[in-house]
Amino acid sequence: MIAKIVLDKKREGRALGSAEIREFIDLFTKGIIPDYQMSALAMAICCRGMNERETADLTEAMMRSGECLDWPFASADKHSTGGVGDKLSLVVQPLAAACGVHVPSLTGRGLGLTGGTADKLESIPGYNASLSLAEFRRVVSETGVSMTVQTAEITPADKKLYALRDVTGTVASIPLIVSSILSKKLAEGASALVFDVKCGRGAFMKTPAEAHELAAALVAGAKAAGRRAVALVTDMNAPLGCAVGNANEVAEAISLLKGERGGADVELCIELAAWMVALALPMELENARELCRTRLADGSAFAKFEAMVVRHGGNLARFAELRERPTFKFRIQAMRSGYITAIDAEKVARAALALGAGRLAAGDRIDPLAGVTLAVGVGAKVVAGAPLATLERSGDPDGLEKCAAELMKAFVIGSQPPPTGSLILETIT
Repeated sequence: MIAKIVLDKKREGRALGSAEIREFIDLFTKGIIPDYQMSALAMAICCRGMNERETADLTEAMMRSGECLDWPFASADKHSTGGVGDKLSLVVQPLAAACGVHVPSLTGRGLGLTGGTADKLESIPGYNASLSLAEFRRVVSETGVSMTVQTAEITPADKKLYALRDVTGTVASIPLIVSSILSKKLAEGASALVFDVKCGRGAFMKTPAEAHELAAALVAGAKAAGRRAVALVTDMNAPLGCAVGNANEVAEAISLLKGERGGADVELCIELAAWMVALALPMELENARELCRTRLADGSAFAKFEAMVVRHGGNLARFAELRERPTFKFRIQAMRSGYITAIDAEKVARAALALGAGRLAAGDRIDPLAGVTLAVGVGAKVVAGAPLATLERSGDPDGLEKCAAELMKAFVIGSQPPPTGSLILETIT
């Protein structure tokens, strides 16, 4: 009877009791409550919503559906809601680890416009992004940072529910999004959590109001679970950095870790890592920023990344060789002179997806060398004929020109330079 009681209450817009939520999720995880009833509850939640207490109860029930980790040292993790060219985890997590924070990071694969962090890391030959829980514990304890996908032991309820949400039109629900993200992050055991909530054309949350709602809910949920937390709402109208793909994003991340360039994305990496350090150790935020800048400049952050790659079986020398392999390339050029006033992140992502850098279905194969490399950023002054971007793929060259024609639509050239602003739109503590 529990399923019918819960479904009736939520259909009518009434709040569910804590025990009802725990029992429903427990029976669903065990296979006693069938998928169609879980799908019905997901749709009812999507339409009727949940209050803060219900969302916290759902998060906890999903977290406790599997094993929960605990660490004997200061720990933190950063979660991004996903963006175009968002390789920041490859920089932020090792940077925080170089500052003395242990970083147990369960990451994901991409399904949609771009590859996930695990897909990027797996472009490094030999990198195993599917560690067992025991191996994950060992790498975090010995190296200070590990980035691997969710294991079968962690939040099995979330894994089952996410598969249903994807095919039942119930992805866009704040309570379901929050419980999915938080259940995994809480189960991995980090004592401090930093959320990077993307906002704009290349993000799931398109408007500042939507992004604020999700960011605030994530912080509230994390704090309700006894974690220290902060959320940054960040701009995702234009791609982050220059590279959009997998291997090319790893290469750009390595360049950032080696301190080879600055820019707004580097400052965002420092800010995210600094919050991880400040919350976990704890430390004054400005002191944490300075420590992060030092560890980035002295090579400590890259050394952490390199050590993590080795422990996961990856080989950076072979990665460098992979990057030298011949590929099919197509360059697009500016049609007129002026200033780059906008680069549509979604259009860039769709071009990269068409090249093979992402997947539309879970079983799709990713071309690690496929992607887009931007030659200019927003605000750059260009002349007619100047390069805008290069498209690349390692397989069949057919379709390159069509992708290039679509990519051209992402660039807006105006007569006046655009206003400048920070990537960080809001900080929620």
